[in-house]
Amino acid sequence: MNVHGDPKAWVKAQNETAQLRVATYNTSLYDDADGGLIARLQGDDGNARKIAAVLQRVRPDLVLLNEFDYDPQHRAADLFQRDYLEVAQPGGGEALRYPYRYLAPVNTGVPSGLDLDGDGQSGDAKRADRARGNDAWGYGLHPGQYGMLVLSRYPIDTDAVRSFQTFKWSALPGARQPRDPATGKAWYSDSVWPQMRLSSKSHWDVPVKTPLGVLHFLAAHPTPPVFDGPEDRNGARNHDEIALWARYLDGGTPAWLCDDQGRCGGLANDARFVIVGDMNADPIDGDGVPGSIKQLLDHPRVDASHIPHSEGAAERARFYGFARKGDTAQHTGDFGPKAGTLRLDYVLPSRGWQVKDTGVFWPKAGSEDAKISEASDHHLVWVDLSN
Repeated sequence: MNVHGDPKAWVKAQNETAQLRVATYNTSLYDDADGGLIARLQGDDGNARKIAAVLQRVRPDLVLLNEFDYDPQHRAADLFQRDYLEVAQPGGGEALRYPYRYLAPVNTGVPSGLDLDGDGQSGDAKRADRARGNDAWGYGLHPGQYGMLVLSRYPIDTDAVRSFQTFKWSALPGARQPRDPATGKAWYSDSVWPQMRLSSKSHWDVPVKTPLGVLHFLAAHPTPPVFDGPEDRNGARNHDEIALWARYLDGGTPAWLCDDQGRCGGLANDARFVIVGDMNADPIDGDGVPGSIKQLLDHPRVDASHIPHSEGAAERARFYGFARKGDTAQHTGDFGPKAGTLRLDYVLPSRGWQVKDTGVFWPKAGSEDAKISEASDHHLVWVDLSN
């Protein structure tokens, strides 16, 4: 566990208005070099300043940052908080301080020692090749690339945090084991499949002690359902990474659902939660397995009726001109003229919360706010909650 905290900040926060702003933001703060993000943050990283400015404008109480490189000494997190968030940024707002945070190792870039992409070589044998990332437990060129970081104004229950970084894909009931459509044979060999981890980064249940009560912050970043072949192994993995949270919400004490700490079972039936992250799955459009994100949107414990939207998303979608079946104002990611826009980032509260407001920080082109919103190909999504 890696949780930092300041008890004095909790006393002050308790006395403030009991409304909670929860957010997710894929920040694209990663680097192909091990330690590269640290080096950039030690200088004057323009994109990091824009990311900080967006956070200062929206001012979430609790936020998940996807694609924020993890390092064991937490230098990147320290630098980003001290030199960027806690300094007023152009186009942003007042300095923003988070007394509490959670970060932990992820599967991206961690060598498996196996041949996961079926090219006949393990990652160790192709260390000078970008393809070596295909043989990591989650695609990445060094351990911690595309990591996750939780920032909070309120205390984190350290002892109750659960992670599922090492959960085996084959342990998931009904797992979509990838198969070669030409031969019908399983993509992963009989020796590899039982070892294959499900989470491409990790799945975290981070309980936070908010003025509204304990909130289980369910954070993940499933793999994109692309960058593979006709076996669609990434599409299958994306679907099942989302399925893990759906089964977790089913509750109960299934013996197969065990976390990295050795505790088994799903989320308690009376627990309140918010699911957050770049799920890499659009409800209607895109390349994912149909119905992937609907496993959460249609779950009886999830309130998916309040859908964040923005003017900027609809404007950008019109500019690209892709045929979309879904409402483009709900889109959260911009992947350029070859791929267009999609809804991939979610803040999904459990039933029982009052949803007061929602939004996506995606301003219209040419506005002052647009100057700070283009640092990532994703846009911050937020939801305001009260009892």
